[in-house]
Amino acid sequence: MSLPYLAEFGWDTHVLAVHPDFVQGTKEPLLSKTVPDFIPITCTKALPIQQTQKIGLGNLGLRAFFYLQQAGDRLLQSQKFDLIYFSTTMFVTMALAPRWHKRFGIPYILDFQDPWLSDYYNQPGSPPPPGGKLKYGFSQLQAKILEPKTLSEVSHAICVSPSYPKNLQERYPHLKPEQFTVLPFGAPEPDFELLPMLNIQQSVFDRHDGKKHWVYVGRGGGDMALSLGILFAGIQADRQQNPSAWESIELHFVGTSYAPGDRSVKTVEPIAQEFGIADLVTEYSHRVPYFEALQIMVNSDAILLIGSNDPGYTASKLYPCILARKPILAVFHEQSSVVDILDRCNAGKAVTFKSADRPQDLTPQILTQLQWLQSLPPGYQPNTDWQAFEPYTAKEMTRKQCEVFDRVISISQVNK
Repeated sequence: MSLPYLAEFGWDTHVLAVHPDFVQGTKEPLLSKTVPDFIPITCTKALPIQQTQKIGLGNLGLRAFFYLQQAGDRLLQSQKFDLIYFSTTMFVTMALAPRWHKRFGIPYILDFQDPWLSDYYNQPGSPPPPGGKLKYGFSQLQAKILEPKTLSEVSHAICVSPSYPKNLQERYPHLKPEQFTVLPFGAPEPDFELLPMLNIQQSVFDRHDGKKHWVYVGRGGGDMALSLGILFAGIQADRQQNPSAWESIELHFVGTSYAPGDRSVKTVEPIAQEFGIADLVTEYSHRVPYFEALQIMVNSDAILLIGSNDPGYTASKLYPCILARKPILAVFHEQSSVVDILDRCNAGKAVTFKSADRPQDLTPQILTQLQWLQSLPPGYQPNTDWQAFEPYTAKEMTRKQCEVFDRVISISQVNK
């Protein structure tokens, strides 16, 4: 999302990435084409998943680590670079940063889209971790070893959530507040401008079947059980009073599992079954390509946003949901930034909860919003305040990103 705008703000870019042939799961050829042609890209190999999976090694960062190291060494030796920027959830690759800083004297920035080291799944009452305890435990052991070293010489950290800087400063007292910037993903306006020309056909539902289709596109998981429970308890209560109103409504939850193929696990339908509304809910746990996900939202009658019981969770999918220009109903922790952004932009309705709440505690609030959604005419578009939305666009986020880059370079030059 930043790449189209970096040059406008004074930064030339070279991308180092793993070649798509070595990436497991959904391929994104259309998404790759949105990268401007003038930006050079160096792609590396990775150990083939067919071989490494036999010993339980599927993580792309580990499979590609030494290939990325070799390619990065060659680039940094042969060309002049002012800054190294890591923006990935393959956190193990960030461990290359101290090596390159030491060898080439180049400052580096880390972009935390999720926490690397986290005790969230160790808390009492927390849901099972993604991938199971053994796999998650191994990844956290890596984090305990690698995160301290990686952050020892970091110039700056960009974080999508305001809770991340606080947690990192508690672990690493040498890090100062001015070394952090909270900067979520930007809104991908060009992608929505391109979408009609791509002629994407989504296969989740038939938009002309006379029914109302409410969609959620994004991950599921045990940490979303409370918000799903709030939504489903409200639907259960409303359907008991107004059964006919729900005969024409279908709920679709798409791309809820990160696991590929037949290893994906449904986490939404079991909760719908618990609340007696399984006939209204269909879960498509497999991931779908990015532009198909956008098309699903554009074709929908309403968009559902489901939040984690983690107060620091910030949904990057919020901005595409707003750009889809559909009514939005969000169920989020009261401390999430999603709630404030929706309100500022007048882009949707939110029901908020506290960590100690039970699903039935919020039934009156969710009922009001469900009835609001039901009352909307076909083709309804929210009266979004696009001026208030402007600071969240990809271009404006990139402007702030480049301001951080400029500050880091300025400080680095002074310290030399």
